[in-house]
Amino acid sequence: MSYVIIGNSVAAVGAVEGIRKIDKVNPIVIISDEPYHTYSRPLISYYLAGKVTQDNMYYRGKDFYNTNNVEPILGVKAQHIDFDKKEVVLEDGRKISYTKLLIATGSKPLTPPIEGVEKQNVFNFIKLDDAKAIEKVATRGSKAVVIGASFSGLKAVEALVQRGVNVTVIDIMDRIMPRVFDETASSMALKMLEKYEAKVLLKTSVEKILGHQAAIGVLLKDGREVPCDFIVLAAGVRCNTDLVKGTKLKINRGIIVDTMMRTNIPDVYAAGDVAEGYNFIEERNAEIPIIPNAYKQGETAGQNMAGAQKIFDKGFIMNSMPLLDLSIVSAGVSAPGEGITVKTIYNQEKNTYKKFYIRGNNLVGYLLINDIDRAGIYTDLIRRKIDISSFEHQLGRDDFGFIYLPKALRNQLILEG
Repeated sequence: MSYVIIGNSVAAVGAVEGIRKIDKVNPIVIISDEPYHTYSRPLISYYLAGKVTQDNMYYRGKDFYNTNNVEPILGVKAQHIDFDKKEVVLEDGRKISYTKLLIATGSKPLTPPIEGVEKQNVFNFIKLDDAKAIEKVATRGSKAVVIGASFSGLKAVEALVQRGVNVTVIDIMDRIMPRVFDETASSMALKMLEKYEAKVLLKTSVEKILGHQAAIGVLLKDGREVPCDFIVLAAGVRCNTDLVKGTKLKINRGIIVDTMMRTNIPDVYAAGDVAEGYNFIEERNAEIPIIPNAYKQGETAGQNMAGAQKIFDKGFIMNSMPLLDLSIVSAGVSAPGEGITVKTIYNQEKNTYKKFYIRGNNLVGYLLINDIDRAGIYTDLIRRKIDISSFEHQLGRDDFGFIYLPKALRNQLILEG
């Protein structure tokens, strides 16, 4: 028995630890095109801001591979998978045989169709190497253009303004992060960015990157030019399925898996951002690109690769996003829809905002800004599909908590731990 994992991020760590819960002996190989010890990708913005060192970014201790009998093959790209021979072919020609295979290749940046996007000083913002490259040019007083007011785009803005960079954010949408933020939340984020002197240009797009070999500015669709020293692309991400395109592996946007993380090919599993796992709120397979979900998918895959029969069917979107002066947590449904009622509480004096999405007798989503202490309780209500009809009117109260739940439900939760 031999296990091979392609990828070295959170899902891979979950898989290693899942395997080792059952199989303490058989070898595990991790293959990654990055040369680094497993690290937490969300921390790249804090690395760029100078708040953490590379060692602080490690997702597990330096002894992780040795302790778990893992052979890491780092800085070498997997080039091809021969599913019939059960081999992973590396770019250096090596062939790694497997009994069980996990594909955990994560996501890749979406490159917008902009003329000149291949110029120097145009960067993505998804990996540690991206942050290291940006670090070299992001000097105090320099000018940056961030294309895309996405989650990663705003985290790039946060890091850059903390380095003293003058930032302009450009997005084609009419508000910041429209998939998560409504007009009120977007306005709060906009005011916060302006407080830190970041310029935000909405309802426009970049037509061309200016400069001969290196970027010196952008030309907008409306004809304006914005000068800059470098550009950060943050137009979004997509599942990194490049390795398995054109094979017999079933792919939609991501690799399709069942609740045991199995693909359509025997002994081949997928987990993390590359996979389309079950979203129990939407009751369908979907991408769920968040760390807790990636870990649980990886752990489930690992246990099943080692012979267990584990199921993970509680995946749903959840994001925790500190952004300069704002603390933001969202989960589940993030927009009104059929059968959904919405409850909002906006306190301008305290600069707090709470929004709840309710379907039938269940909480199915929420957005919290600057009042996030009870996020765990709300998340538990969603995950457990608890009937909230008897205390729905209490949602969002400053003192909302365990005490507002019916006694029978409190006793049940105590027993379930």
